[in-house]
Amino acid sequence: MALFPASALRPGVRKREVFGWAMYDFANSGYTTVVITAVFAAYFVGGIAKGAPWAAFAWTAALSISYAIVMLTMPAIGAWADLRGAKKRVLVIATTGCVLATAALALTPRFAGASGGIALAMALVIVSNAFYSYGESLTGAFLPELATPEGMGKVSGWGWSFGYVGGMLTLGICLAYVLWSQSKGLPASHFVPVTMLITAAIYGAAACATFVLLPERAQPKTTGGELGAWQQLRATYRQARAYRDFMWLLVCTVCYQGGVAVAITLAAIYAEQVIGFVASETMVLIFVLNVAAAIGAFSFGYIQDRIGHKVSLAVTLVAWIAVCVIAAVVTTKGGFWWAAAIAGLAMGSSQSAGRAMTGYLAPPRQLAEFFGLWTFATRLASIIGPLSFGAITWATGGNQRIAILSTAVLFVGGLLLLLPIDMRRGREAALRSS
Repeated sequence: MALFPASALRPGVRKREVFGWAMYDFANSGYTTVVITAVFAAYFVGGIAKGAPWAAFAWTAALSISYAIVMLTMPAIGAWADLRGAKKRVLVIATTGCVLATAALALTPRFAGASGGIALAMALVIVSNAFYSYGESLTGAFLPELATPEGMGKVSGWGWSFGYVGGMLTLGICLAYVLWSQSKGLPASHFVPVTMLITAAIYGAAACATFVLLPERAQPKTTGGELGAWQQLRATYRQARAYRDFMWLLVCTVCYQGGVAVAITLAAIYAEQVIGFVASETMVLIFVLNVAAAIGAFSFGYIQDRIGHKVSLAVTLVAWIAVCVIAAVVTTKGGFWWAAAIAGLAMGSSQSAGRAMTGYLAPPRQLAEFFGLWTFATRLASIIGPLSFGAITWATGGNQRIAILSTAVLFVGGLLLLLPIDMRRGREAALRSS
């Protein structure tokens, strides 16, 4: 059996187009790995906010504001892109915005400890993360144009696993520079800005491959502009009953992705403040987590197409519950490594499965719009999960172990909300609307 079978692709789709599409996952993964997870998150709490009791809450608040902005705007942007056949055009704008804002984060250490520095860092995180979210949604909307329904899991897994390779490359280069800087006795205020510039450069350069190789297949449907986009979105909400399985998926996504968001945004903070990792150890930890995530996303894509999207996602949610319990009870770095390894495998497979399920249940004529609704759900989850973690930590006097154990409730809820989804019925509803 071929590792990358052409049978997974729609007629007329060339593998170079799929490579171009996967390169965007490669490009943007460095942002989440370095900025949101491994480097800037911990530096914001310990360096810019000087370890204040409210620092973790301020970090999650900045992310939550960006997610709220995306929730309110992305569905309409997606509907507009569908109507104008402009997914790629908007993707270029979103990428440019994220790259510039990420590069600007290099300025924040100059203002560390000052109220203005905290405000500047939060503002740039809000802007960069909002543009990142727009890009993630728009690139996902290309998936059903490239893959057959039977190959959706494989192709999604290809992209997501390649994305983790990009995250590892970016983090690896940053880690090498951090270790060199530390060997010279240079402080975090010196090497953190350089890692932000490295991340921005790789993001922008790799995304260019997407813009060159990935064609825009959608054709403009109307000249109604913004009014037409809002009318289309209102029509979709009125027809929600016809897409009940997709709507159940959105509710399920809000629940379990809240837990995934905790792992992405707070793993470095938990590792350093609770387990006792130092900055270089944390970066190695996140690097290995990315290796496990790449393996999980790639291999599970094939399993997903064989056993079904729903069962596959359920398996990953059980794994996430185990991660929360292990992380809450271990006291050694070695024990925490076990939780991180399982989290990596579960992260890649669960996120790839969710994207593939969305593509499978989305009407072919409204891909950007429905992926915009999926983004609404994932960003709402990214508010609920990290803010809950931050609030529980604050309420318990800084006890992050209780907070991470409480996160297991989100994955249990995701399992229960997954039960009513009928994939065959949902696919038939999507095709009837086209």
